[in-house]
Amino acid sequence: MITIHLKRGKEESLRRFHPWVFSGAIQHISDHPSEGELARVLAADGTFIAIGHWQVGSIAVRVLTFADESIDGRFWQQRLAVALDVRRAMGVAGRSDNNTFRLVHGEGDNLPGLVVDVYGATAVMQAHSVGMHEARHEVAAALKAVMPELRNIYYKSETTLPFKADLGQENEFLLGGDADDVAVENGLRFHIDWLRGQKTGFFVDQRDNRSLLEHYASGRRVLNMFCYTGGFSVYALRGGAQVVHSVDSSSKAIDLVRANVELNFPGDGRHEAFAEDAFRFLQQMEPSAYDLIVLDPPAFAKHKDALRNAIKGYTRLNARAFEKIAAGGILFTFSCSQAVSKDQFRMAVFTAAAQSGRRVRILAQLHQPADHPINIYHPEGEYLKGLVLYVD
Repeated sequence: MITIHLKRGKEESLRRFHPWVFSGAIQHISDHPSEGELARVLAADGTFIAIGHWQVGSIAVRVLTFADESIDGRFWQQRLAVALDVRRAMGVAGRSDNNTFRLVHGEGDNLPGLVVDVYGATAVMQAHSVGMHEARHEVAAALKAVMPELRNIYYKSETTLPFKADLGQENEFLLGGDADDVAVENGLRFHIDWLRGQKTGFFVDQRDNRSLLEHYASGRRVLNMFCYTGGFSVYALRGGAQVVHSVDSSSKAIDLVRANVELNFPGDGRHEAFAEDAFRFLQQMEPSAYDLIVLDPPAFAKHKDALRNAIKGYTRLNARAFEKIAAGGILFTFSCSQAVSKDQFRMAVFTAAAQSGRRVRILAQLHQPADHPINIYHPEGEYLKGLVLYVD
């Protein structure tokens, strides 16, 4: 374990339990560390502050603990056990009608750099730091100890790790290899493509918002843009929608949404899916063809440098929807870009509404669900924001 000495006064944010050490706060490092190595962080006067994973970049250390303790199998088990207890307390784990939830949400569960999503008897792990990559086998062993019912642990970090040629295998089963890919969310069944799908295979963070949409869907003509696996589409069908159309630029996503609709509503003629560009589809569709539209695009800004273009993209996308939605229609619109704040997203939607000349009311302001918790000392963990809008 290396030792890091901070510059005088630079420990203040850590004293307030912020889980990052920035490179500019470091006075001296005891050795030549390898990325991912454990680091012991000391204040300028030598006082112990924290232990975390060293990494190259502006964030130099992701803090695992503010206690002077060993980072071993017992540590991982304790953290995972607490995370599971929290999910049971919030009512997403331990239910017969729901076996799909996020078990670990990085800093929100005091495990920065780690994401674990559970789909029935399968857990999908993602590392967002080299330190968590190096600890993957220890984490998997602790995960199996905490959740003995797991048959599969799939490690999927091909797109989330900083590129390092010597990191070794990045996508692999650490336990099992079961091909059964069906999971249950709020009584609905979904195929989860954890091998090749986006993120861990399913957007778990929209569960509560899908449930809300179900209550608005009755008798409405629903358009689900950027549908991916079709979560909003399946909930809309259960909610009694008159018609549901799903749109995604990926033909593989369209195959998956069709499979998920068939899994829950076999032969249901209310649903149709289109492999088309979202902006082109909105441009070409007939005005008033839909009276409930879902806009859930991928992140338009993954870093601050892309912020300006992202806001323009959100404005343009929402303006198209405002122009085309039927009078009395409802728009569910989202941003999952962490770099875009709630106020910036709301201003982009406000600008779009003004450009369209429509009268718009906010019915609800949406966010990530409880199993994606935000560490109160790490507000940067808030990323999903959404609005439910009534359009006259």
